[in-house]
Amino acid sequence: MRHRVLKLVNGQTILSGSIAGRRLLNALIANTQSVDAPTRAFMDFNGVELATASFLRESVVGFRDYARLASPHLYPVVANLAEPVFEELDFFLRSRTDALWVCTLDESDCVTDARLIGELDSTQRATFETVSLIGSATAPELSVRSPDEKIGATAWNNRLSGLAAKGLLVERRLGKTKSFSPLLEFT
Repeated sequence: MRHRVLKLVNGQTILSGSIAGRRLLNALIANTQSVDAPTRAFMDFNGVELATASFLRESVVGFRDYARLASPHLYPVVANLAEPVFEELDFFLRSRTDALWVCTLDESDCVTDARLIGELDSTQRATFETVSLIGSATAPELSVRSPDEKIGATAWNNRLSGLAAKGLLVERRLGKTKSFSPLLEFT
């Protein structure tokens, strides 16, 4: 799923203010179909030259938060950010100790340069890096994998679920167990 931001904001290349951000949020919600399986929702900023933190808070972070609550299979990703927009979003996320996936997306929807921007606390970062290294993990697997750390399955599950709630890991059910994998590594 791809939302072309420039089209949704009527071709404006400089985006500012919380009211304009809420208008984009409403347009993103209105143009998002319901999904039953893990689906990436790209917010394509191609052509946008500048966006303020208040605009990004209301639109990008607002859409991520809405999607993760209202449609748990929808995983927002920000694509094709101009450097000033990237810097503003990264600074805003770091100030909140929050993170989002960003990437470059071509016209064929091929993802390159996928990475997290913003900041995670040290526990979240370590958990994310562990899952990224393994590729996919369950809480029981991680508790067995790290017996020296004495972190139980419940603590691992809480860490993994927290990252999934931010849309950074994809959560899948395997019977009674949940498996988690990095968002931009699933197809």
